[in-house]
Amino acid sequence: MNSYKHYSFDLWLTLIKSHPSFKKERNRFFFDNFNQKGKSLEEVTQIFRQVDLMCNAINERTGNNLEAEEMYLMVISAMNDHAVSFHDIDLTKLYDEMEQLVFKHLPVIYCNNTSAALSRLKEENNTVSLLSNTAFIKGRTLREVLKRLEIHHLFDFQLYSDEVGMSKPNQELFQLMIRTVASSRNEQDINLKEIIHIGDNIKADIEGGSIAGISTLLINSNDKSILSLFN
Repeated sequence: MNSYKHYSFDLWLTLIKSHPSFKKERNRFFFDNFNQKGKSLEEVTQIFRQVDLMCNAINERTGNNLEAEEMYLMVISAMNDHAVSFHDIDLTKLYDEMEQLVFKHLPVIYCNNTSAALSRLKEENNTVSLLSNTAFIKGRTLREVLKRLEIHHLFDFQLYSDEVGMSKPNQELFQLMIRTVASSRNEQDINLKEIIHIGDNIKADIEGGSIAGISTLLINSNDKSILSLFN
C-alpha cells in the first residue's frame, strides 16, 4: 500500500449512495404538495434531475455553494412554469420534512468493501476525513446519516460545502482541508503528497485535489473500487 498519512474522501457515490426509494418518495412529495400546474410525476422527476445537474455545475464553476432551500425553490418554480409565489412556503418546515424522509429512507454504504476499508485505514494509524459538496441534503443531515450508518467514528473531521460556503474544486476549500489535516495531526509535519483525496468526480475531486498539490484517486465512476488504496 502507498505510504499516505491522511486520506480525504468525497461522500456521495464514493462512500454512500441514495436509498433506492428515497428519490421516488421525495419526488412524490413535491408532486402532491407543490404541483399547481399539474405536472406528471415523470416531469417532476426530470425537473429534480435538471436542477441537481445545473446546481452541481454552477457550484463547480463558481466554487461557491447553492443552499438546499434555494434548490428546492428552483424545483418548485420549474414545476409551476416559474409563475409561483414563494412567500407562503415555510422553508424550515420543508427542509425538516425532507430530512425526515432521508432518515426514513437512509442512504446505504456504497459497497461491501467500504466500511472494512475505512476501518483498516484507521487501524493503521492514519487520519481520515470527508470533503463533500452538498446539494439537496445538508451537512447537518449527512452527519446524522453517518452516525446511523455507524461509520461516523472513522473520520477525524468532516467538511461540507454548505457549512463553509465553498464547493470543490474551489482551492480555498482544499486549503481548508489541508490546514485541518495539520491541526487534526497536532501540527505534525506532513508532505502534501502524503495526503490523498479519493472521489468519483474528475473535475471536483481529481482536478481539484491535483491543483492543490495532493495525491488523488478516482474510484467507482471508473470501475475502480476503494480496495485500490491497498494495491
